[in-house]
Amino acid sequence: MSPDALLIKLAALPDAEILMWRGFLSGLGFFLITLARHGRGTLGIYRRCGGTGIAVALLFSLTTCGFVLGNQYTKAGNVLMILAAAPLIAALLSRLILDERLPRRTWLAIGACMLGIGMIVIDDAGAGSWLGNGFALIAATTLALNFTLCRRRPGIDMSPMLVFNGLIVGSGAALVLLIGRGQLPLPGLQSGAYVLLLCLFIVPVGVTLLQRGPLYLPAAEVGLLLLHEVVMGTLWAWGILGEQPSAVALLGGALVLGTLTAKGLYERQLELNIRKRVSLE
Repeated sequence: MSPDALLIKLAALPDAEILMWRGFLSGLGFFLITLARHGRGTLGIYRRCGGTGIAVALLFSLTTCGFVLGNQYTKAGNVLMILAAAPLIAALLSRLILDERLPRRTWLAIGACMLGIGMIVIDDAGAGSWLGNGFALIAATTLALNFTLCRRRPGIDMSPMLVFNGLIVGSGAALVLLIGRGQLPLPGLQSGAYVLLLCLFIVPVGVTLLQRGPLYLPAAEVGLLLLHEVVMGTLWAWGILGEQPSAVALLGGALVLGTLTAKGLYERQLELNIRKRVSLE
């Protein structure tokens, strides 16, 4: 997902147009992925998701709209700072809803990563608009709640329901464009190429993998790994658009990546030790 913000900038389309194409094209991409994975069993997969799947689709629609509208009404740094709280919100929701306890190392990693994200966006952060901050908070909360709900249905893959997220977002944006302009605009050739790459490939593949994360990890852990997008997105913008981050931002990115890498290596070693003890027994 890390090239997301970069390709949106390169496409240079208004928010409603990006939301419309992102919705419809990603919905098509999600459906093709589901069809390729399940073939004739696709209909049965949707039935298994049930009411929780419908809630997941609605929540991810709110996450998408909250992120885009948050960037429209407040500074990007504010949005990223609030979204960085998603792992913390997910951890609290998991504790309240699922009674899921996280190890101390996860809480420490959440704190270190939030500090690192704060260092990345410190140059852009500000008071901003309460409306924009509210949209960003909606995005962070619905994302965390989405992952938490998925944990309530262990073994059930909710990623096929993202097709409906695409239809909801695309239809809403198309309605706004029809009311405002009376027609649905087509992007130019270059903008269209960026939109196709982003919305028909990167978003469906990236979000499908992200949505499958709660099958294997606590919601807070999935939210932590998502912070890679902020760091790598900054590096994409630096390398291609020449938007050089400050020294503080680079240090913050190193803190996030270092924390997640150290946590992953430590947990891998714990897993290997457990397997070794089991084999000896």
